[in-house]
Amino acid sequence: MSARRAISKLDFPYRAARPPVGVPPAPESKKRGADYDTDWARKPAARAARRLITEVVMQPAMAALARPQRQGLDRLERLEGPVIFAANHHSHIDTPLLFTSIPPKWRNRLVVGAASDYFFTGALKSAASALVIGAIPIERSKVGRRSARLAASLIEDGWSLLIFPEGGRSPDGWGQPFLGGAGYLAVRCGVPVVPVHVEGTDRILPKGRNVPKVSATTITFGDPLVPTEEDNARRFAARIEVAVATLADECSTDWYQARRRAHAGTTPGLTGPNVSPWRRAWALGDRSPRSRRQHRRWPK
Repeated sequence: MSARRAISKLDFPYRAARPPVGVPPAPESKKRGADYDTDWARKPAARAARRLITEVVMQPAMAALARPQRQGLDRLERLEGPVIFAANHHSHIDTPLLFTSIPPKWRNRLVVGAASDYFFTGALKSAASALVIGAIPIERSKVGRRSARLAASLIEDGWSLLIFPEGGRSPDGWGQPFLGGAGYLAVRCGVPVVPVHVEGTDRILPKGRNVPKVSATTITFGDPLVPTEEDNARRFAARIEVAVATLADECSTDWYQARRRAHAGTTPGLTGPNVSPWRRAWALGDRSPRSRRQHRRWPK
């Protein structure tokens, strides 16, 4: 017996057997990225651990760091069944802040759509994301078949979804155009979307900063949006973006003024003025809590 065959036989109990001669090897299953299997994180033991982490660690941390003020929860009182929460995205703080702000009625069966190329790049990081926030891998550059199939199957099984339609954190404090994932899933599964606006997390931990800073935040929940027969994924995604922009206007002014502008079709967009970077920064203005009512004003 040759040395090569002897090693092969010794390897067999500890690794997969080699395919017969002439048979191509099966493709290796990926353990990270969009192919990471999160099914284990929805088992009873993992869900119990996540609830403990949320109540003992996450909620006190968010209360101390973000001092959240939650508005619009009364708009969800008559809402039943699984829903999609679609929010703007400025900081990594957004996820734990929203996870602890969404009522337990949905939080206890909630998964978070997380970027597969960031949160699922290694074994430890992937496991922590799935366990702590119930994350599932989502391809942010496109509506991937695997990601869409997984999210849709969970929604149909009674799970709610928290997703950031911008696909990534704001690079400069202004929002980014919404991608179609939330609209596609809502239309496909026939479930309502709750628009959510988060204000203030960019002061705590903006993109590029590693050390958080304490600051007040406001989370505003909007009226649920239900896709109609005329809605396709793109049209419904546009409706979601307008709804979140209206909540941003409501946060920086008041409910009445925001509704007047929404009715007139003059709600300021989330993406800000299409000008040079320094003028975009200037238009954002002073972002301290004292002057946040003015920071979305753009001079005529």
